[in-house]
Amino acid sequence: MGRRKKTSLMNVDGVVDFFNNVMVEKKLYLPFLIPLILMFWALEKWIFSLTNWVPLVLAVWVTIQYGNYQHQIAVEDLNKKWKRLTLRTSPITPLEHCEWLNKLLMEIWSNYMNPKFSLRFQSIVEKRLKRHKSRLIERVELLEFSLGSSPPWLGLHGTRWSTFGDQRVMHLGFDWDTTDLSIMLLAKVAKPFFGTAKIVINSLHIKGDLLLMPILDGKAILYSFISSPEVRITVAFGSGGSQSLPATELPGVSSWLVKLLTDTLAKTMVEPRRQCFSLPAVDLRKQAVGGIVYVTVLSATKLSRSSFRGSPSRKQTRLSSGVNGLQEHIDDKVIQTFVEVELGELTRRTSVRPGSNPQWDSTFNMVLHDNTGIVRFHLYEHMPGSVTCGYLASCEIKMKYVTDDSTMFWAIGPDSGVIAKHSEFCGKDVEMVLPFEGVNAGELAVKLVVKEWQFSDGSLSFNNLRVSSQPSLNASSNFLSRTGRRISVTVVEGKDLITKDKSGKCNLYVKMQYGKVLQKTKTVHSFNPTWNQKFEFEEIGDGEYLKIKCYTEDVFGDESIGSARISLEGLVEGSPRDVWIPLEKVNSGELRIQIEAVRIDDYEGSRGSSYHGNGWVELVLIEARDLVAADLRGTSDPYVRVHYGNLKRRTKVMYKTLNPKWHQTLEFPDDGSPLLLHVKDHNALLPTSSIGDCVVEYQRLPPNEMADKWIPLQGVKRGEIHVQVTRKVPELEKRPSVDSSLSKAHQISSQMKQMMIKLQSLIEDSNLEGISAPLSELETLQDMQEEYTVQLETEQKLLLNKLKELGQEILNSSPSLSRGSS
Repeated sequence: MGRRKKTSLMNVDGVVDFFNNVMVEKKLYLPFLIPLILMFWALEKWIFSLTNWVPLVLAVWVTIQYGNYQHQIAVEDLNKKWKRLTLRTSPITPLEHCEWLNKLLMEIWSNYMNPKFSLRFQSIVEKRLKRHKSRLIERVELLEFSLGSSPPWLGLHGTRWSTFGDQRVMHLGFDWDTTDLSIMLLAKVAKPFFGTAKIVINSLHIKGDLLLMPILDGKAILYSFISSPEVRITVAFGSGGSQSLPATELPGVSSWLVKLLTDTLAKTMVEPRRQCFSLPAVDLRKQAVGGIVYVTVLSATKLSRSSFRGSPSRKQTRLSSGVNGLQEHIDDKVIQTFVEVELGELTRRTSVRPGSNPQWDSTFNMVLHDNTGIVRFHLYEHMPGSVTCGYLASCEIKMKYVTDDSTMFWAIGPDSGVIAKHSEFCGKDVEMVLPFEGVNAGELAVKLVVKEWQFSDGSLSFNNLRVSSQPSLNASSNFLSRTGRRISVTVVEGKDLITKDKSGKCNLYVKMQYGKVLQKTKTVHSFNPTWNQKFEFEEIGDGEYLKIKCYTEDVFGDESIGSARISLEGLVEGSPRDVWIPLEKVNSGELRIQIEAVRIDDYEGSRGSSYHGNGWVELVLIEARDLVAADLRGTSDPYVRVHYGNLKRRTKVMYKTLNPKWHQTLEFPDDGSPLLLHVKDHNALLPTSSIGDCVVEYQRLPPNEMADKWIPLQGVKRGEIHVQVTRKVPELEKRPSVDSSLSKAHQISSQMKQMMIKLQSLIEDSNLEGISAPLSELETLQDMQEEYTVQLETEQKLLLNKLKELGQEILNSSPSLSRGSS
């Protein structure tokens, strides 16, 4: 459907351009054409019929005009190609042999070039695999990616230099036919098939012609193919391990991979798309994982509607002079444009400015989640009174972190030339004037400033200062296990947030997700809210992002007004980060977030020690609110199923409510297991349905201090649960006696017997409607009996531990007893 819509839009645009061309060419004949049409109409009406001749004449006239239009397009295309060819091939140096280049490439390929190219192209291929999948494959994952130890052959037939404006360009052949590579994919096959298959690419052949462009006095090289190269691959299907399909070829997978690789090359490194290979003088051995970039859209020049709609021919220029030229000049003065800046999933828009030379001077805070990025600028025309905007043209700047702690920027210049800039340190601004791609006129002036680079070791580079945190005392790695550190996140404030509430009210809150843990701030009634709320998460590692979403409360359901993600990689203890994070998928809005990593030892030293194995966890399930309706009548019968390690407990059922109140207390031996809550809808006949899940974080709570929490439910659109959780210290005098626990257990047993008698009588009376309530009470009593059984076991364990501690104290206090025992 998408392709049909796109084709139909292209046909409509072609027809519109054709009629615009006809109107421009025939505008001077309109005064004579209108009386001629009136004369034909008079002859048709009063003298004789011309009905059979008019369609034929009209068809002949349209055919002639369409032929002239196609001829005009072909001439313009040939002129562009000839101009590009003359620029690229004048002058040309003699053909030079380059055996030395291939020998050098073989020496440095395995240890230097292969790791860099493998890492770079692995990230590109992973992104392309997620977006473009075969119909036979439901999900695909890249397991291994290495280009091997066999380098490509360059310039087998020699190389030559040519002048491209002020730029020197090397032309050379590229031929890479290798079987020494390691690329493995794990694919989950789509329905009606089932299972997984390992796809192994065991040979690769890429052949084409390369362009090499040295820039910045030889500090970097831009490289690209002149045209799409020839690509051939050989695919094998592995077996063993997680392989669940026979080792046979899946139909269409080879052609899909060839098309995917060809499209990837065409969209990333075929003219005028160019990749950059930097040659820094100093390698600081740092891996940049993200950065903060300020992008300023300054101004544009030479904007005109005629240039964006296609360059007119000389004949059109002559015919449209005079009054038409004056009208076009007036139209260019009243044209209203704005620029949309795009970096990954982040977009920002300038204000609307009139005229052919608009001035914006708009600065945007952008976040980069890698060591490379593409900043795209899209020019739109604002149409007053219309809900849509007219797309005019685009241009882009590529940026890359260089391992000598500098930043490189490059873009396509006039006549497909090169514009390259180099920022030696963070904080140094770079100004560039970019021509719009695919049009005859129009330039955009922008300024970029890299405020900060963030590295995988936790250090930062900003304002010409390399700042790194002190290493930890035990010299351990910054990448710790899941229980190694805590991440403290403070949501401070927000600004320029956009709300969708037409009434003008503003009820804003923020949700954060890290792994499976979900946290929520309070609701603030302000367009520039201040929360100052602190949350803590257990560090996960493995590149897990902190996901943030900002919402506004509404009567008909909360609406998202932007999201963001923050990389927590490389955080170091004692070095908090205070950053403004721009929101994605909206035109404005930023959140100020403070992030700090705290080691568990330090955290416990300040807030109390852990007592895993010697205490218990007390969980009070108080209430829930705003649950989703699971029944057709718009209500639910909610209860909570609690999972703690291998133990399972449940609350009583609250019937026909979305705001239940349980006020039930559950206790578990403190062994550090995750505490999971599953809110379910009770149904006596059908299986129960889930109406939300959540995780209760309790492991690092101070001893004997209660935490009161409202926890948002996951997996559903709304709903929160109110709990109180406490890590109890084993103080036997504060616990109830064993006798009371035993008496309570006997009491529950007698209640269960009475409930069984009542249930039996209902069955004998065939009263099926009244069975559900006694069954629910019976299940609750059974859970309570299990709870007191666990409580007795916990008390027994605590008594034994206390006896051991008392015995050890007696031995330590009496030297004679200790010698006698030894």
